[in-house]
Amino acid sequence: MKILSTKENLQVLYEDNHIIVVNKRVGDIVQGDKTGDKPLSEIVKEYIKDKYNKPGEVFLGVVHRLDRPTTGIVMFAKTSKALTRLNEIFKNRETLKTYWALVKNKPSLPEATLTHYLTRNEKSNTSKAHAKEISGSKKASLTYKVIKNLTNYTALEVDLHTGRHHQIRCQLSAIGSPIKGDLKYGADRSNPDGGICLHARKLSLTHPVTKNILEIIAPVPDDALWRSI
Repeated sequence: MKILSTKENLQVLYEDNHIIVVNKRVGDIVQGDKTGDKPLSEIVKEYIKDKYNKPGEVFLGVVHRLDRPTTGIVMFAKTSKALTRLNEIFKNRETLKTYWALVKNKPSLPEATLTHYLTRNEKSNTSKAHAKEISGSKKASLTYKVIKNLTNYTALEVDLHTGRHHQIRCQLSAIGSPIKGDLKYGADRSNPDGGICLHARKLSLTHPVTKNILEIIAPVPDDALWRSI
């Protein structure tokens, strides 16, 4: 059964005066879109308003996004100063992002760096991986390693070097290892909750105001397969 985030059940991983980091659930949408569903950004605003008894409008800046069917770390800025600096940090790729993925077919190598050139199809909201650069493509690079062999699936840890549309989903599918539940990229069946087994596990960066090193880890979804890792 799918449980979406609300202000009452929000999984806050870290919070101070400048930023708030939450563990996104399957189906949560980070920012409003054409579906009209209430986004995580609004839920976090409600949470802050209630927690601190804030009158009037709460400021919250969206710094980055996660695909709707994925889970894990999402960071928001609570002040305009933090938002400006975080935008720079993410734009300049001064972050370390680690994902966990459960894939159907074990990759041929236990560890490898994948480089593809991705083209995006706006109509189908998908990306396609090409071995060589073609017109309109963007270079995509990641490193994966096998962290556990399960009965029917393989758990991978993925470090992103670039931030392309559906990059991990697309690149793992291109090597014949689609993510569990990811029908768009070659999985044979969907997950009961409509999600995919891709989790933003760890985020490391320099705090935009205090300059301390922040390392945030998101617990995996409460699901037997994830818990077995």
